[in-house]
Amino acid sequence: MTILVTGGGGFLGQAIVRQLIERGDAVVALNRSAYPELEALGVDCRRGDIGDADAVLGAAAGCDAVIHVAAKAGPGLHAPDFERPNVVGTDNVLAACATHGIGLLVYTSSPSVVHGGGDIENGDESLPYATHFHAPYPETKARAERAVLAANGPDLKTCALRPHLIWGPGDNQLLPRLIEKNRSGRLRLPASDKKIDTVHIDNAARAHILALDNLTGPATAAGKAYFISNGEPLANGEIIARLLEAVGEQPAIRQVPLGLANTLAGAVEGAWRLTGRRSDPPLSRFVVEHLATAHWYDISAARRDLGYEPEISIAEGLRRLRDRRSS
Repeated sequence: MTILVTGGGGFLGQAIVRQLIERGDAVVALNRSAYPELEALGVDCRRGDIGDADAVLGAAAGCDAVIHVAAKAGPGLHAPDFERPNVVGTDNVLAACATHGIGLLVYTSSPSVVHGGGDIENGDESLPYATHFHAPYPETKARAERAVLAANGPDLKTCALRPHLIWGPGDNQLLPRLIEKNRSGRLRLPASDKKIDTVHIDNAARAHILALDNLTGPATAAGKAYFISNGEPLANGEIIARLLEAVGEQPAIRQVPLGLANTLAGAVEGAWRLTGRRSDPPLSRFVVEHLATAHWYDISAARRDLGYEPEISIAEGLRRLRDRRSS
């Protein structure tokens, strides 16, 4: 099978590509930059923007399936920066599938599409989409997920996965941000006892391949979304501290009152909008909301339909982080 992986050079994308190559699939990766390490694996690397319909159409030619990972994430406030990669990009993927007769599509979504501001404890796929969002990222991901699932039918089987806080060796998002904030003394939590889910990178990648295999076979996952995690919810202060320790950092987590955090976040957002900045703000209501609430999920549906099991436990994943640092 020849599989197009959009965003194949990213943290999750590379893990998916490597697992596909290891089992003998041919892979085409669409990225904005060059990735010699993927080319060395025999990946057909294409340069292009996911928001460019022609680039997506060209990369998809000759493929049997698509794993659509490419997206813009983060707490940024400038909506157009998220609209093009997350919504237009997904529309381009769906159009390419239709043009080339590609019948299988796995989409990387986010649990934030159902997070409306309160605690989510052992939530499952019956949770509705949130009715309001504090940032463009979850809003655009929700629209894209809806489009992907709505496209499911006789000619195109689709499935959406919602991996939660992916971490592990090679992480260029979560861990670097935690390290930077920890070293600068800005690692403050409004509710360090709230439980959250995370997922090791290898587990997240494996879930995508299992979803593709399901669509290829029984297709019991077609038209559905699934939460993907390690199934080991921990207090956010605990998992943050353990991640930092695994990479050789001394955690310096401080508590901040929720009211103060929200006030500061609102002020920062106001300043960013007033000055028209497009960079990620150092604090936002979206970030505060996720740090101040529980969000962990029941993964029994993924276990039942996809055969998903988190093979790399948190303890094992942390050991691998430590081993990589010492090697």
